[in-house]
Amino acid sequence: MISDTVKRGVQRAPHRALLKALGLIDDELNRPIIGIANSWNELIPGHIHLNRLAEAVKAGVRMAGGTPLEFNTIGICDGIAMGHEGMRSPLISREIIADSIEVVAKAHAFDGMVFVCSCDKIEPGMVMGALRVNIPSIFITGGPMLCGVWRGKRMSLDSAFESVGAYLSGKITENELKEIEEYACPGVGSCAGLYTANTMACMIEAMGLSLPGSGTIPAVDARRVRLAKKTGMQIMELVKNDIKPKDIVNEWSIKNAITVDVALGGSTNAVLHLMAIANEAEVPLKLETFDEISKKTPHLVDMMPAGKTAVEDLDKAGGIPAVMKRLSEKGLIKKDLMTVTGKTVGENLITAEIIGDTIRPFEKPIRSTGALAVLFGNLAPDGAVIKTAGLKKTYFEGEARVFDCEEDGIAAASNGKIKAGQAVVIRYEGPKGGPGMREMLSLTSMLVGMGLGEEVALLTDGRFSGATHGMMVGHISPEAAEGGPIAVVQDGDIIRIDILNRRLDLLVENEEIRRRLSGWKGKKPKYDRGVFYRYSMSVTSASTGAVLSDLKYKIKN
Repeated sequence: MISDTVKRGVQRAPHRALLKALGLIDDELNRPIIGIANSWNELIPGHIHLNRLAEAVKAGVRMAGGTPLEFNTIGICDGIAMGHEGMRSPLISREIIADSIEVVAKAHAFDGMVFVCSCDKIEPGMVMGALRVNIPSIFITGGPMLCGVWRGKRMSLDSAFESVGAYLSGKITENELKEIEEYACPGVGSCAGLYTANTMACMIEAMGLSLPGSGTIPAVDARRVRLAKKTGMQIMELVKNDIKPKDIVNEWSIKNAITVDVALGGSTNAVLHLMAIANEAEVPLKLETFDEISKKTPHLVDMMPAGKTAVEDLDKAGGIPAVMKRLSEKGLIKKDLMTVTGKTVGENLITAEIIGDTIRPFEKPIRSTGALAVLFGNLAPDGAVIKTAGLKKTYFEGEARVFDCEEDGIAAASNGKIKAGQAVVIRYEGPKGGPGMREMLSLTSMLVGMGLGEEVALLTDGRFSGATHGMMVGHISPEAAEGGPIAVVQDGDIIRIDILNRRLDLLVENEEIRRRLSGWKGKKPKYDRGVFYRYSMSVTSASTGAVLSDLKYKIKN
């Protein structure tokens, strides 16, 4: 056992003494030591119940003959961090979480690990850490929040954000705004739609790192507690059979996850996180791969925020196993891959059932291609990403309205200075320039709430929340802080978005763009010390997953 390093032999008497100071007895020390990485905190609705899940996991570990030892990682709520300086923190936290997993696991010589996690950056950060350590591991995520209901209308977090724009444009009263605030988020769990948190929980399940059902069972459902116990028991099987994360995460399991993502219409943040996960798994992954898979995968589920299907509805339809079973009907899922069940994807899908018509048949898709497009052009030489779910248009051309930070764009929208037909550009919000590549949900939801969601385009080198929908293009690379063409866009320039042809272009002569870039002087970094400064100096482009440049393995774009 790996843990023998710290508990066997005469030389380890001091180590055993410290372990016994925890209250452990010799019988417990003779068993495999299982690290329980828990992101529980009192800051995030998706996390506040994770202590109960961790207790269930530990019960399962003990029932199966192991000794669980729990520790915590940090966590940030993207929704609370949204629209102010705090939104620079979440993507940075992904790296901190991965680092914390690595250092704790190496220090304490666990025989296996169970990851109890939820929400946007915590889930991928833990996967990244698990791949670095590469000992037997399994995940249990916290589950989706149930929808709120206000005056007979289902709601989620995006409803609260969009209500701000509705109030500013006179569509609802202040009292109605307050009521929406009260009802939109009714309790624990990750916000009810297929936003980033639930997208990544589903991706973890699709890759084979969690037991079937982990991605979709509601947070308040007792099935999740039972699943946590089974997860604790299953880690002992993984330890016994020495099945590690890198035995599960490979080129094809990542492609399975991408296929599920585009069939569901998940968050564009999945691009960043799956590329970072691929980096840790030492799997080359190109941005173009997402587009290639999306072009051949139909959009089969009308998920919120663009649609009306909540994650709780997807669970009732059979969850991720049902989605993968449907996709496998056309050979879009590779089935001979190992999972944490100890069985292959195909073996797991034998018992999967597609219930009802939430998951559409191939003959009646929402659209014939997936809900993600990767755009290239003179405005995005290294690529940009747009979620196409719910889009009514595939072409946009409009005058640029340029802002060098999100706050200036929000102020302009609040004061009625953004008009239909404009292409709103928010720059210097990329991984380096932000730093931390802030999400633009406050601005995008404000525009949707004001009725401008289909009438304007928003383009940024930052990123969007999974709750964003509309003509919103993010991850524009190279970013402004690196001297990408987005840095020299001027008010009044014409920008063209052509989704069918996968183009994003600034309709300015190339010679003029080169002239502007030759005179570009850049901006002073926003921070000159601390973690924000260190991150801005070492993070790579969004087109490679915004990973840190000092990692050994680099994704080739």
